[in-house]
Amino acid sequence: MDIYQHFRKEEQPFIDQVLSWQEELERSYQRKVTDFLDPREQKIFGSLIGGKEDFRWRLFGGSPSAERKRAILAPYYEEIVLDDFELVLLEADYPVKFVSLAHRDVMGAFLSMGIKRKKLGDLVVKDGLIQIITAAEIAPYVKMNLTNIKNAGVRFEEVSFERLMEKEEQWQEKNMTVASLRLDVLVKEIYQVSRQTAVQFIEKGLVKVNFRVVDSPAFTLEQGDLLSLRGKGRSHVKEIHGRSKKEKWKITAEILK
Repeated sequence: MDIYQHFRKEEQPFIDQVLSWQEELERSYQRKVTDFLDPREQKIFGSLIGGKEDFRWRLFGGSPSAERKRAILAPYYEEIVLDDFELVLLEADYPVKFVSLAHRDVMGAFLSMGIKRKKLGDLVVKDGLIQIITAAEIAPYVKMNLTNIKNAGVRFEEVSFERLMEKEEQWQEKNMTVASLRLDVLVKEIYQVSRQTAVQFIEKGLVKVNFRVVDSPAFTLEQGDLLSLRGKGRSHVKEIHGRSKKEKWKITAEILK
């Protein structure tokens, strides 16, 4: 059976990577600790590895509600504990009275240092504090080099995960009926823009599906897909209920308020 038929074409490189981890473990019996995986990658990882008796695997990103998580793939006879994920929580404060920082400002500062996104877990900016979960191997580099964000001086220090702030996210459900599951159709309905405007957003690279830019208006969405439109926030195709009597799709979407 062709394993790729269950996934999208653009996901094949990640599928190949997971299969290579599995093959390496079978040869060497050495566990694999991955970089941070986004929710779609976690789902693919679990569907490929889950249920295989020769392996033990686990996901963790610093808290049960973490969005991005590292995975560990190990021989069946090994235990996996939380310390094995090699995570560090870095924290810095900033003068909230004099500068306003958002998630995108902090993320941009990290990425400008040449750090790959996959080395960073969840990031929270709230109440004058910045918290970022990182892979342990890059924490010293971040502490030494990230000292300024948007003209605000910052100093990151390692702190206990007991101090981890929860992200305050509120999702609003929206039931809708659409003619198709094309990306431009869903962007139009979810974000309340015209079809033409939705197409323009997509073709300009402003829309991401499962954290990857999709520039094809005809891209077909599936249940569970995460969307983001630059400047207008994130949304989620929570459930596809099937077709109505008029052959339209009934779906439930969630929009991050």
